Amino acid sequence: MRLDKFLKISRIIKRRTVANEICTAGRAFINGKPAKPGAEVKIGDKITLVFGTGESSFVVKALKEVVRKNEAAELYELVGSRDILDPSTEGGEEHDQ
Repeated sequence: MRLDKFLKISRIIKRRTVANEICTAGRAFINGKPAKPGAEVKIGDKITLVFGTGESSFVVKALKEVVRKNEAAELYELVGSRDILDPSTEGGEEHDQ
């Protein structure tokens, strides 16, 4: 599945056009490598997104073409987020979901 489509289907990002813009701007990474909107996403991949001054990382748990809103969070696991301007969060903060 394409990265921009996964971000939209999983509701990490609300609109596919916004997901496309984030990827094109170089603010999306798969397994630590810059990713374009059409990059292929697989189960187990780690997706990192940079939003403004923050950074969030997710691990892909499942891939589905159609997902209900209340089931979207089952497609990924949040594994870390941090404020990239705050030195106290240098290692990232772990979050359990």
